[in-house]
Amino acid sequence: MAPDFVLSLSEGPGMSADTPDPPFLAVIFTSKHSGQDVEEYGRVADRMIELAAQQDGYLGIESARSENGPGITVSYWRDEECINAWYRNAEHRDARRRGREKWYEHFHLRVAQVHRTYSSQPRVEET
Repeated sequence: MAPDFVLSLSEGPGMSADTPDPPFLAVIFTSKHSGQDVEEYGRVADRMIELAAQQDGYLGIESARSENGPGITVSYWRDEECINAWYRNAEHRDARRRGREKWYEHFHLRVAQVHRTYSSQPRVEET
């Protein structure tokens, strides 16, 4: 039986976004999908990940979502100015509008500062 969730990560070693040393910001988006228009939602979600990666100050993303249930996406940013620029992006604004109108039963967004990170993956030292 296949798992009922999809995990997608930004490029980088290990099983998580390859972020720099703190401090940096995390935008945490939790949601419950409505089950409407799942294919279009998937295309737009993939496009938002692609578009976010082109923004100044973008550091990475981690996302897990079930097909018709809860999901969480955490994107990492250098600073609040970069988050605000992403928020003002016209294509992102349109995707947020469509999310409110049809894709999400509910959602919650939080912005947090990352003070410390550690991992089970050995740190790769630059030479």
